Amino acid sequence: MNKKLTSFIHDIIDKDLEEGKNGSKVHTRFPPEPNGYLHIGHAKSICLNFGIAKEYSGLCNLRFDDTNPSKEDVEYVDSIQEDVKWLGFSWEDRMFYASNYFDQLYEFAVQLIKAGKAYVDDLSAEEIREYRGTLTQPGKDSPYRNRSVGENLELFEQMKAGNFPDGSRVVRAKIDMSSPNINMRDPVLYRIQKTKHHRTGDKWSIYPMYDYAHPLSDAIEGITHSICTCEFEDHRPLYHWVVENVSAIAGLKSKPQQIEFARLNLSHTVMSKRKLRQLVEEGHVKGWDDPRMPTISGLRRRGYTPEAIRDFCERIGVAKAVSTVDIAMLEHCIREDLSSKAPRIMGVLRPVKVVIDNYPEGQVEWLEAEYHQENPELGGRKIPFSRVLYIEQDDFMEDPPKKFFRLAPGKEVRLKYAYIIKCEQVVKDEQTGEIVEIHCTYDPDTKSGTNNEVRKVKGTLHWVSVEHAIRAEVRLYDHLFTKANPEEERDTDFKQNLNPNSLEVLKNSFLEPSLADAKPGDKYQFQRQGYFSVDPDSKEDRKVFNRVVSLKDSWAKMQKK
Repeated sequence: MNKKLTSFIHDIIDKDLEEGKNGSKVHTRFPPEPNGYLHIGHAKSICLNFGIAKEYSGLCNLRFDDTNPSKEDVEYVDSIQEDVKWLGFSWEDRMFYASNYFDQLYEFAVQLIKAGKAYVDDLSAEEIREYRGTLTQPGKDSPYRNRSVGENLELFEQMKAGNFPDGSRVVRAKIDMSSPNINMRDPVLYRIQKTKHHRTGDKWSIYPMYDYAHPLSDAIEGITHSICTCEFEDHRPLYHWVVENVSAIAGLKSKPQQIEFARLNLSHTVMSKRKLRQLVEEGHVKGWDDPRMPTISGLRRRGYTPEAIRDFCERIGVAKAVSTVDIAMLEHCIREDLSSKAPRIMGVLRPVKVVIDNYPEGQVEWLEAEYHQENPELGGRKIPFSRVLYIEQDDFMEDPPKKFFRLAPGKEVRLKYAYIIKCEQVVKDEQTGEIVEIHCTYDPDTKSGTNNEVRKVKGTLHWVSVEHAIRAEVRLYDHLFTKANPEEERDTDFKQNLNPNSLEVLKNSFLEPSLADAKPGDKYQFQRQGYFSVDPDSKEDRKVFNRVVSLKDSWAKMQKK
């Protein structure tokens, strides 16, 4: 077995295998709650759980921990499956739901009550919090803690039958109200919630709590290593209490081990599902798949590739210490991936018209151009050249500084794949003073790729022929938040740090005609501009492109320093 990754988790698994633990098997799971779309942090967990299973020739399940129907939806179930597949992983025939086990979980709770390890409590949620104590003060027993087994069983049956209102009673584990770990102070196992479930309908009036259903689902499925993020570290004693006590009663054979790793924090965004939902519901973004969102669907729509995200997850590694990864590293990964496989084309985002006065009117030359100089397998295409062109507004200045090597009055530049042109005259709008046309002449003896290409100039510009160009909408995305840590000021609403310039829409950009057949998801490098992907909003007669990332690589520069 050739293992690519190493980490403290690998060390634990290696030791377990050496000792013959779990029958020398490795069985992991990815267990999302279907209450929102997955984000880049979940991608790290997906890569880790499915990756470890593959490295050790083991298995990995996909399981939906669907224990809170008030926040869950089939939409989220579908999106999660799509995201895991898109990242390149397969659960084969091992897709499960915690709701598969609701009958078993109920019977396990009955057995815990019979064993004197659980009871029905009539305290309200507020009273439970009050009785629980604090980090420095122990809790105190509920007045209902010592009910008889018979009374508890009868009340639990009535809870199941829907005879009590929501929130009026709960089932709690009987552990230790003086435990230094608050999670062990008689945690709630079941609550009354008369909400229709997306899979079980109206069958249940009670639902198990996550901390009860999750470890037992792991045990039922034969999971060996329950890998989760560090916020569950304080829940580990409860995880093992539930597994040990139910196993002692019900004879569950599998006793999974919980292992925690540091969650992924990414700069210039938020990772809380609740906060991401807030951004969606309050209209700060245009849905869960908005290309500014850190969701996997948002990254996919923006133009990120699964290869780039897997590479990113591998680079950041697995550790115990919580840290924040600069988003520039994620951007570096997509640049590296697209660098070798994205065709190079010419697109003018903010156009200004150039008229070549001495070029024959009505003449069109079809120039040969490769898609990628270093990747000839991508082939090439022909680009039309004519008398009237578009160039970028930024590529012309009337009064340029010394080291401006682009077009200016009296200056020469080369048009890529074509000729050297010289600016002769500028035409402006009489009312606004804006430049309407730049009139140039061309040197017919300077055609690129011919023996006549002898004169050299410092500037080379991209361009498109006005007559042949296709009009496109281009969406330029930037960071969603202006601050690296939008949540650093605790007394300030994180939404106050939203970047007002996170999206700029250019309605009248022009692209070379080779992109007329571009399909949603196709990716290109617009020369001198960045990497772009065709958005699903595109129509046959109106292409829409998202900027995936600019060409400037701040992460690579940081690494060199």
